[in-house]
Amino acid sequence: MASDDRWLERLRLELAWFTGHAALRSRGAGAILRFARVRPQRGGGFQPLRANEITPQFLDRAIRALKRWNYDFLGMDEVCRRAVTLPEKRRFVALSFDGANKDLIDFAYPVLTHHAVPFTVYVPTAFPDGVGQAWWLGLEQVIARESRISLMMGEREQRFTVTGNAEKQALFSHLESWLRSLSPADLSAAIADLCTRYRIDLATLSREASMDWEDLAKLAADPLVTIGSATVNYPVLANMKDSAALREMAMGRAVAEAAFGRDVRHLAFPFGDRTSFRRSHVVMAEEAGFASAVSTIPGIVDAEGRTNLRALPRISWDGRVRSLRMLRVLVSGVAFAPVRPTATSQT
Repeated sequence: MASDDRWLERLRLELAWFTGHAALRSRGAGAILRFARVRPQRGGGFQPLRANEITPQFLDRAIRALKRWNYDFLGMDEVCRRAVTLPEKRRFVALSFDGANKDLIDFAYPVLTHHAVPFTVYVPTAFPDGVGQAWWLGLEQVIARESRISLMMGEREQRFTVTGNAEKQALFSHLESWLRSLSPADLSAAIADLCTRYRIDLATLSREASMDWEDLAKLAADPLVTIGSATVNYPVLANMKDSAALREMAMGRAVAEAAFGRDVRHLAFPFGDRTSFRRSHVVMAEEAGFASAVSTIPGIVDAEGRTNLRALPRISWDGRVRSLRMLRVLVSGVAFAPVRPTATSQT
């Protein structure tokens, strides 16, 4: 059913392009695009994280298209300024990358440098330190390798038999949803149990997938790059006590500022969907000193203070889709409801 919904949404966006709505009825001041991994296309049928990946070639095509469509490319400081001032004639787009993945420096950065466009990287600081847990990668590897899987879910041991790619995808979605519902301590214990049973070295897997501080220092030296924070451990904030969530935000910022010797003003809520953070975390972002905080809730940034700077929407590009027509419709804003004014402070 989810697949059917995805294709119905794609059809709706394609129709919006063909009817000219994207060109004639643009809405809002601009859009923040969210990417995660950028790497060459892989073979194999079981790729449960494919939606979070794009190829370097698609990134190049997208940037070229956005330039043709006369979008201004902005860093997050300028996004914040445009969000509280009068609308400008040209719309903007901001490129953002979550997770500080190693392939950003290997595959995305050469493309971004070639085009000389600004972009923002949101860093969960435990990962370049080599102690972050990319549990989703461990889960992917276990299911990819095994046809019979058992693990403790709560007080009971559950067993699953998965043979085809469709069954493996369904199990991945089920277990990912369950893991994301756990507290950070329970999630860590559950994924450690699973990876130990099936001889997956999660620590090495996580380190190899992440940039280190040397990689990040290279990015930080580039005036076109904005370094943002994504907390320390990239937890689901909604599963934590408020004091622990605030500490994650504040410590993530403090570690990044110490590493780069500069003010880190921008935050990405880990995972960023409606179930992963609450209204209280928006307030905490301001308390922790962030000028902005981005979500993964889809939408457009409006001008004149109508969009909450600490709950900014982003368009997460689905890497399974390569249509530039769909990209144009999405960044135009016509696919999203109008932004309602927020009563919270924008400064």
